[in-house]
Amino acid sequence: MIWTYVLIFLGSCGLLFFSGSLLVKVLTRMARFLGWREFVLSFLVMAFAGSLPNLFVGISSALHGIPQLSFGDIVGGNLIVLTIIVAIAALIAKGLPTNSKVVQTSSIFTIIIVILPLLLILDGTLGRIDGVLLILCFVFYVFWLFSKKERFTKVYEEEKVKIVKGFGTFIKDLGAIILGIVLLLLAAEGMVRSASFFAESLNLSIALIGILIVGFGNALPEAYFAIASARKGQTWMILGDLIGAVIVPATLVLGTVALICPIEISDFSPFAIGRFFLIIAALFFLFFIWTDRKITKKEALFLLGIYIVFVLVEILV
Repeated sequence: MIWTYVLIFLGSCGLLFFSGSLLVKVLTRMARFLGWREFVLSFLVMAFAGSLPNLFVGISSALHGIPQLSFGDIVGGNLIVLTIIVAIAALIAKGLPTNSKVVQTSSIFTIIIVILPLLLILDGTLGRIDGVLLILCFVFYVFWLFSKKERFTKVYEEEKVKIVKGFGTFIKDLGAIILGIVLLLLAAEGMVRSASFFAESLNLSIALIGILIVGFGNALPEAYFAIASARKGQTWMILGDLIGAVIVPATLVLGTVALICPIEISDFSPFAIGRFFLIIAALFFLFFIWTDRKITKKEALFLLGIYIVFVLVEILV
């Protein structure tokens, strides 16, 4: 029985990665075809396509009555984005530029958003009113972001890529998007069912499984996009995209889950370590952005070290 759920879990992780990467590729190609601006492309891909795994897992977990899995997923996913993914992208790109005022201001908003859900749930419940507040924070962020006209001055272009501008290709991409969403639904259902089984069989907290395992799986699309952008030298997109990959799940996704099924947590011990390291990672991320013109290799290794220490402490304690 346990091996069946292991296979379901691994298959669900594979589907999450495949479907998330598929959506990223297709939306990128469609954006080029439509001549969208760079920022519209990156915001759409990272804020929505990149967060779809979190959303589908969150909705599925809420419908199964275990929304704590979604909360753990987002805490773990945000920690991974702010440490592992930022670090890997910075190492590949030999530094990430941080001199953009939009990125610097967004980093402050990121700190607030990272901490806000942790504060709202201190009473033991992230209720529907809390969910509305989180969604309003997302709306505010979107309005602020789109008010920055300088982000729309450059059309997305990529050298050495031949774009077939045909209506037939566009229709195929729409079909691929539908396929990606269907696969995400299947993957989310498999992820939630297997996570629930492991929690019961191994006597582990469903929240802990969300932090350590589900969060890692759901961060794969963001990792793919960041690494691909770093290899192509598109470093101007990475930090803004990853900031969005932190903010959207912590506001829109978590708010939606709370509206469907309020998140009640009676035992905060599984979150204590994750919450501490998430705040530490966010603070150092903010510090590195504001103290230099780029996140250096040394700073990237330091962020990577934060996650390694987190995993060791989570396992040993």
